[in-house]
Amino acid sequence: MMQFTETLPLVPQPPLHHHHHHHQIPAAAAAMINNSNSSNSDPVRAGLPARPWPGLLPTSKSFGNFGDANCMEQLLVHCANAIQSNDATLAQQILWVLNNIAPPDGDSNQRLTCAFLRALVARAAKTGTCKILATTAARYCYNNNLLPLSTHRFSAIELATFVDLTPWHRFGFTAANAAILDSIEGYSSVHLVDLTSTHCMQIPTLIDAVASRFESPPLIKLTVAAPTDSSLRPPVLDLSYEELGSKLVNFARSRNVAMEFRVIPSTHSDGFSTLIDHLRIHHLLYPEATPPAAEALVINCHMMLHYIEDESTAIIASPSPRDAFLKSIRSLEPTIVVVVDEDVELTAGNLVCRLRSAFNYFWIPFDAVDAFLPAAGSKQRQWYEAEVCWRIENVIAQEGMQRVERAEGKARWVQRMRNAAFREAAFGEDCVAEVRGMLGEHAAGWGLKKEEEDQLVLTWKGHNVVFATAWVPA
Repeated sequence: MMQFTETLPLVPQPPLHHHHHHHQIPAAAAAMINNSNSSNSDPVRAGLPARPWPGLLPTSKSFGNFGDANCMEQLLVHCANAIQSNDATLAQQILWVLNNIAPPDGDSNQRLTCAFLRALVARAAKTGTCKILATTAARYCYNNNLLPLSTHRFSAIELATFVDLTPWHRFGFTAANAAILDSIEGYSSVHLVDLTSTHCMQIPTLIDAVASRFESPPLIKLTVAAPTDSSLRPPVLDLSYEELGSKLVNFARSRNVAMEFRVIPSTHSDGFSTLIDHLRIHHLLYPEATPPAAEALVINCHMMLHYIEDESTAIIASPSPRDAFLKSIRSLEPTIVVVVDEDVELTAGNLVCRLRSAFNYFWIPFDAVDAFLPAAGSKQRQWYEAEVCWRIENVIAQEGMQRVERAEGKARWVQRMRNAAFREAAFGEDCVAEVRGMLGEHAAGWGLKKEEEDQLVLTWKGHNVVFATAWVPA
């Protein structure tokens, strides 16, 4: 029998000969829901928790306190364990309980839990006897409001609006652009390599800044790595990168900035090796000289490096694909490298570790969305939550090469950069002021903190969300 923690009594496993009919409410779960544990019977033999679990079905008003999120997390962990050990009956009982306390249209904790529920069901559908859960659970936790994000294609305007809803991306855009502007002072040409999950949405703001800062703006050569169809992850654009490029070039022209645009078909799945080869050749043609003749090489990594395989997927662990990528970038002697990513650890091989880590991070977008898009029916909110649900499902339900959401915390990336012979470049006061100004345009609750002198961190209600770091060759 599974060992349950003292703090959270749970439905004990029914004896093996006892079959529940799936349309019935499991007796033990029903007892938990009704909380009708009578003291004169033997609770363990009756299949009930050893002591009542107060307020299991509280009013939605009392759901805000952290104890409830804690209890949902515990239930999800037990459900994950049941699925892992192929115990369909127990998994189903827990799903039933969770479904009752976490409706898909509930408050932020309930919607978060529901997203994890869906992800666990998707995982169960691929494994063993738990396949049966997929059919029974489908009617529980599917919110018809959830849009099919993976098939939706955003127009450039839609995507820009989507990305600007919160500082999640804007924080990194603002910090990176300020650091880049400082580093390209005095160069007549800038080769900007944009590795991003947001399809160049950062670039228009950078062009604007370049136009207003420099009397004679440098030529910007923008190189982007284009995803191949197999590596598409939401949000997906409804236009080709060539079309996107010509829009950007036209926008730059309207700001009197000369711009060239190159697309290199290259993805995280091969560690961007095609892109690196292209950069090497380009670099040989334009060797580093003294400004103003020289070309600045700027490598902008925005929420992208965590898609490169980590140690756990690499066939040979040393050097890991991530370290190999950083090393090859370092060999190009870049002017500046900006690394912006999420401050969360999602690489654990163990499902429960990953679930806990993800649960204690992805509450943030659900909580934040209530602050800036309170209307539950709004299309924007539906797209926003659909993307978070896609990511949660990837973390929980996928394994191997399919599991691409493998974020690592700031400390790990800082270590990787130092190991690759980079040193941190400080963000100037102007940059910090600009980030603060940008945060002022968003809901209260977003904050900025500096860690270890040179690292900027976006916070939500004091919790780390996204970090921004800038690096130069040591």
